[in-house]
Amino acid sequence: MGILHLLFIFLSLQWKTSRSQTWIKAGYWYTGSEYPIPNINSPLFTHLICAFAYINPSTHELVLSASDQPYVSTFASMVKKSNPSVKPLLSIFTQNGNLGDGGNSSNFLLMTADPAYRKSFIRSSIKMARLYGFEGLDLYVTTLLRTKGNMSNLGILFNEWRVAVDQEKLILTMGAHYSPELDLVSYPVDSVCKNFDWVHILSYDYHTSKIDNFTAAHSALYDPSSKVNTDYGIKEWIKRGLPASKLVLGLAYHGYAWTLMDPKDNGIGAPAKGIAITRDGTMSYEYIKKYLRSYGVDSVYNSTYVINYCTIGSFWIGFDDVEAIRNKVAYAKGKGLLGYNVWQVPNDYNWELSKAAAQEDNYSRHKRLLAISLCTAASFILLLGCIICYMRKRIISKVKQLMIMMKRMMNRDKSYYHKQQAISFEDIKEATNGFSEEFKLGEGGYGPVYKGKLSNGQEIAVKRLSHNSKQGIEEFKNEVTFATKLQHVNLVKLLGFCTEREEKMLIYEYMPNKSLDFYLFDPHKRSMLNWEKWVEIIEGIIQGLLYLQEYSRLTIVHRDLKASNILLDAEMKPKISDFGIAKSFQNNENIASTDRIVGTYGCVPPEYVKEGVYSRKYDVYSFGVLLLQILSGKKNYNVYGPHQNLNLLEYAYVLWKEGTGVEFIDPTLDDDFSTYKLIRCMQVALLCVEEKWALRPSMLEVAAMLRNEYQNLPMPRRPAFSTNKYDDEKKDKTNENVYSVDIATITQLSPR
Repeated sequence: MGILHLLFIFLSLQWKTSRSQTWIKAGYWYTGSEYPIPNINSPLFTHLICAFAYINPSTHELVLSASDQPYVSTFASMVKKSNPSVKPLLSIFTQNGNLGDGGNSSNFLLMTADPAYRKSFIRSSIKMARLYGFEGLDLYVTTLLRTKGNMSNLGILFNEWRVAVDQEKLILTMGAHYSPELDLVSYPVDSVCKNFDWVHILSYDYHTSKIDNFTAAHSALYDPSSKVNTDYGIKEWIKRGLPASKLVLGLAYHGYAWTLMDPKDNGIGAPAKGIAITRDGTMSYEYIKKYLRSYGVDSVYNSTYVINYCTIGSFWIGFDDVEAIRNKVAYAKGKGLLGYNVWQVPNDYNWELSKAAAQEDNYSRHKRLLAISLCTAASFILLLGCIICYMRKRIISKVKQLMIMMKRMMNRDKSYYHKQQAISFEDIKEATNGFSEEFKLGEGGYGPVYKGKLSNGQEIAVKRLSHNSKQGIEEFKNEVTFATKLQHVNLVKLLGFCTEREEKMLIYEYMPNKSLDFYLFDPHKRSMLNWEKWVEIIEGIIQGLLYLQEYSRLTIVHRDLKASNILLDAEMKPKISDFGIAKSFQNNENIASTDRIVGTYGCVPPEYVKEGVYSRKYDVYSFGVLLLQILSGKKNYNVYGPHQNLNLLEYAYVLWKEGTGVEFIDPTLDDDFSTYKLIRCMQVALLCVEEKWALRPSMLEVAAMLRNEYQNLPMPRRPAFSTNKYDDEKKDKTNENVYSVDIATITQLSPR
């Protein structure tokens, strides 16, 4: 025991030595993103930086815009409530104008030249930090070097500021250009080293598709043909006197899309003719991943530059995927840097990049521990294995208990449960030919779906929970509970379930004509359905939603209404499926909220994205998106219009306002013999996707509007997630408080 005790003491001493400085895992949250602060996976970070406060050019004090003030004022308290160990910082923007305006830093440098101005700036910065609970201040000075000014005055500001923040015990950091020098102007490195706790190098945006006529690695760690790369910049900062232990590496959670001159010439440095996909070529990591997934494309990792890229037709996208992020964090460790800093946190997709960065950090730490004492580490691993085995048994026991409870719960109500049954694993295995790939119909967020035939000859569809699925027992129980209590011709019928062998399988009636998205976007398959058939499908979806919202014992909000969740039977009648994330209301409830934001990209209304608020109008919004897709045959995550800068909803609204809505509608559709008129359907769809949920019609009103072609309809206002404002709205005060964000990314206005 004495030897073991000594080993523990030795290990703890080595641990303290190796962690003498906290490894920084910081990230920017930009107010324009409107991403819900409680949704940030805060355990992945040590510091979260709220961007931005601005400098008033007249008073030289910090100011907040009216739209930013509610976010900035609550940022620190919300971060601390979510994770008390995370330190919130406030970032100060030094350019003239706002982010993206491209202004220089002349006003900021003017302030540094006057002692009174400097005093006003310093005093107001500390006052704002303390007022809103920030534990530090960050100075964002990326364009400083493009502005002529007296760098000695800047050094004086840093000295004075440091003295003031020390009295308040605040952290002081700076976001700086990748290199300390540009165009013969240099940062006052001695003052920077003396006064800032660390400097995060903004090591990205070296090249953009808006400026460069060739594809490029915008966040290149290395570049064999140029000095414009992160490794060169880091070495220059260190050479000028800033120690590696004060440098934090910038990580980009966005990329750029180019249009290739020749799709066959698609490497790094290939000739290009400008931006692609978005209005300025920028794409958040989340948007990139969803875009690639929609085309079934994987990215290519390039170890020379340490970036990822991919080609889709004539489009070329360069960005940092998991491989690049891991290697850049490993680089930071190897160079002895202090950590890494992310721009922007909400751009991540399922926290893949942030987890990859954190895992690389853990990997490096484990290597040090193994070098200290391999035997001791092995003992800990063995102990950990025992704990895992113990916990696994407990978890399995809990799952079994939940399954038993769920079965008992469903058995309590025989009047609803008599048509559902527990089907044995062996029967399902036999029905699907051992879950054969030949019987596989597809795969969704829940897991794979198989076609099968029971011994009585009935054809079935089997949803089998994947071990990698993010859904689990709660979604499974939700699905069974609602399917048990809801019976309607336009809802898919649940025949049974299986919970044997720790499985979670759902057995449905088989839908031979697949789902609506099979026909929606393919011109050839769309031609199989005339307008009369589309009207039958629309009416069936409406009847299903009316049953959920108005006519069933429960009031149900589906929360995932989309084309792939509308199944079609042998007669092409629609049936709404997948109630895994549905929510029920009491009869006297109209609205509810949640901290867990779930749903499908492009079908989620703005009030839910921003505040977690949902109501019956959630499904009305999703129906409006689906109706626009049916009318046009277009996808809702592409961009449209003459300048390729409008999302589907805004594109429809612009054409409708200009009286040219017919250009939006699929020309193969003919409404001559239908009471459902195409332009009227388009107007109703636009009413369904209005920005403010209270202004959207109910499903009862939607049904009446579509059936009565003589009923006068309200004029639609601009749809949710619009990026432009229109003349008639400047006079309309009802549109003052809206939730505009970019439909391309849901959680942000600009990826950068």
